[in-house]
Amino acid sequence: MQQPDQFDPATSEATLADNLKGSSELDDAKRKRELNKLQKRLRREVGNAIIDYRMINEGDRVMVCLSGGKDSYTMLEILLSLQRNAPVNFSLVAVNMDQKQPGFPEHVLPAYLDARGVEYHILERDTYSVVKEKTPEGKTTCALCSRLRRGSLYGFAEEIGATKIALGHHREDILETLFLNMFFGGTLKSMPPKLLSDDGKNIVIRPLAYCKEADIAEYARQMAFPIIPCNLCGSQPNMQRQVVKDMLAEWGKKHPGRLESMFKAVTNVAPSQLADRDLFDFAGLEAKQAELMAGRIQAFNVG
Repeated sequence: MQQPDQFDPATSEATLADNLKGSSELDDAKRKRELNKLQKRLRREVGNAIIDYRMINEGDRVMVCLSGGKDSYTMLEILLSLQRNAPVNFSLVAVNMDQKQPGFPEHVLPAYLDARGVEYHILERDTYSVVKEKTPEGKTTCALCSRLRRGSLYGFAEEIGATKIALGHHREDILETLFLNMFFGGTLKSMPPKLLSDDGKNIVIRPLAYCKEADIAEYARQMAFPIIPCNLCGSQPNMQRQVVKDMLAEWGKKHPGRLESMFKAVTNVAPSQLADRDLFDFAGLEAKQAELMAGRIQAFNVG
C-alpha cells in the first residue's frame, strides 16, 4: 500500500514563496497595465482640451503652478509626457508659492523636481500672515488666499517670461464653481479652460478641464506623489465649496452620467434660451421677425 507523502516544512515554505512571488508579479503587471491605461486616458483628455481651446502654441513658455496637491502634480506629469511628442515646441517651468504656512515642508517639492529634472522656482510670499490677520474668526480663508496667490503668480510669470500660466483645476472644480456662483453670487459663470487676465498681461490655461477628479486622485495614488496638504484652509468645516462638492458627488453616485451631461452643458450654451440682455438682443426680436417675414414674402412673390 502506497504511503502518503510526508509533510516537509522546507518544501512547503519554498512552494508558498514561489506562489507568493508569482502572485506578486501578476499583481505588479496588473497595476502597471491599469496605470498605463489611466495615464493614456488623462493624456487624451488633456490633449483634447489643449487642442479645443488652443491652450499651447509654438514657442510657449508654460508656467506650471505646483501647489503640492494631487491636481498640480498630475498636471505637471501629463504635460511633461505630452511635451515629448507634441506637434509644437514649448517649454515648462514649475513654480511653487511658499506662503509661509507653519510646518510647510519646504524640502519636498525641490527634491521631487530635482529628481524629475524640471526647471523650477520657489516663490516665497508670506500671504499666510495676511490671510490670518484679515479674515474674521469663523470665516473661510479661500477667497483672500486665492486673490493674494493669484496676484503674486501673475506678477512672477512676467518676471520669468512665461507666456501661459497653467492651473490644475479639473472638471469637478469647474462644475463646483458654476453652482457656487449660481447659489451665492447670482451669476451664471464658472472657470473657463482659457482666460485672459483683467489687465491683459497673462493668459491662464486649465489643461485638466476635461479630467475627472476621481481619475486624478487614482493617478496620484498610483504614482505615489509626495502630497503636501493645505493646512490653511483644507479642513475648514464651513466651506461652501465642500458642501457643493458633496452635493455633486451624491448626484454622480445616484445618477451615473449626470456630471458628464452637466459639464457638456457648460460647453454648449444657448444665449437666446437664457435671460442675459447683454448676450442676446431680446429687444430686437420684433425687428428680426419683420426682416424674416419680409424675406419670406419676397421669396414667395419671386417663385
